Amino acid sequence: MLTTEDKAYFMQEAIKEAYKAKEKLEVPIGAVVVLNGKIIGRGHNRREESNDATTHAEMLAIQEANRNLGNWRLEETQLFVTLEPCPMCSGAMILSRVKELYYGASDPKGGTAGTLMNLLTDERFNHQVQIESGLLEQECGELLSNFFRELRKRKKEEKLQRKAKQNKTDGNQV
Repeated sequence: MLTTEDKAYFMQEAIKEAYKAKEKLEVPIGAVVVLNGKIIGRGHNRREESNDATTHAEMLAIQEANRNLGNWRLEETQLFVTLEPCPMCSGAMILSRVKELYYGASDPKGGTAGTLMNLLTDERFNHQVQIESGLLEQECGELLSNFFRELRKRKKEEKLQRKAKQNKTDGNQV
C-alpha cells in the first residue's frame, strides 16, 4: 500500500515527465507506471513530435512498462498522470489491467476517470481501475494553464509579426 509520501513522490516524477513535454512545446502531461514501489514505465506527451495522436503520456508509460515486464498485463501496478486520462488512455489502462490510477488535474472536456464520464469503474468491462483524483492538483493544473497561456501569447505575437511583415511588403509595392 502506498503512503501519502509515496504518492506525492510518484506524482512529482510524472510532473518531471510533463516538463520534458513542455520543453518540446508539447502539451505538458507526464505519466509513470509503478510496480512494487519502483517506476517501470515513463512517458510524456509526444503528439507534435511524432505526428501520432496515440503518443499520449499514459500510452507511452504503459508501453515501456509492458516492455520492461515482458508482459501486456500490468496487474498490481499504479499509474500516476498529471491530467485525467482521455478515453483512449482509460481504455489502455483497462486492457492492460492497471490496478490503480492517481491523477492530478481534472479534464472537464475529455476526462474519463470521473469528470466527463467514468470508463475505469464501469462494471460492464472485465476489469476496473481504482481511482484517486486531485493528487498535487494545483501544481498539475497550473502547469497546463501556464502552458496554454504562453501558447496563446506566442501565437498572438506571431500573428502580429506576420501582419507587420505583410504591411511592410504591401508598403514596398506602392
